[in-house]
Amino acid sequence: MFTGLVEKIGTVAALEELDQSASGGSGTSLTISDAQDILGDANLGDSISVNGTCLTITEFDKSSFKVGVAPETLRRTNLGSLKQGSNVNLERAVSASTRMGGHFVQGHVDTFAEVQSVTPDGNALTFRFKPHDPAVLRYIVEKGYVTIDGASLTVTKVQDGTEGWWEVMLIAYTQEKVVTAAKKPGDFVNVEVDQVGKYVEKSVAGYFEGAANGEFAILEKMVAKLVDERLKTVGK
Repeated sequence: MFTGLVEKIGTVAALEELDQSASGGSGTSLTISDAQDILGDANLGDSISVNGTCLTITEFDKSSFKVGVAPETLRRTNLGSLKQGSNVNLERAVSASTRMGGHFVQGHVDTFAEVQSVTPDGNALTFRFKPHDPAVLRYIVEKGYVTIDGASLTVTKVQDGTEGWWEVMLIAYTQEKVVTAAKKPGDFVNVEVDQVGKYVEKSVAGYFEGAANGEFAILEKMVAKLVDERLKTVGK
């Protein structure tokens, strides 16, 4: 679990498609350098967020660490397009003493999105993103949270539909702390929506499925009560 508050911008030292070392596991591995500020309490097996993707540390030293990247992760995220020298957002998993200044972030990327535009607004920047999977738009609401490359950001505007998009604004301080500020139109970012929306959707869907299987009378009574209370309010 993470907060979406980026702790450090690291640098990609290597991306190996077939890492046959013990720490590579004969799969794709990613080595991140310039991470000394967040490795003082690191342990093998720790979770760490790299551009919003929860990965497992398989090797580390004082300033760098290695993580394995599964095929599903490569399909869902922008990690496979990273190159030596690319910058990435880093955050350690939360601890008992962590301040929850952002929101609950799982590090499970839902989709990636394309930067459509970057518009200056005073000393701030407004970014517009179009998701690869438009279905995630139903979880994105104005003034709600969305995680972009691991950074917890506030949605300022949303347009639904197959050609839909949403916008976030980066203030000057945030621009210095996250890799998103350097993105240009046509670049891609990792996206994780706020999980609360997903849980609410599943709970409501489950309730209505139950109602269709013999509990419709309960739902009918609830609706009738709400209508009755509404009519009483209007009549006052």
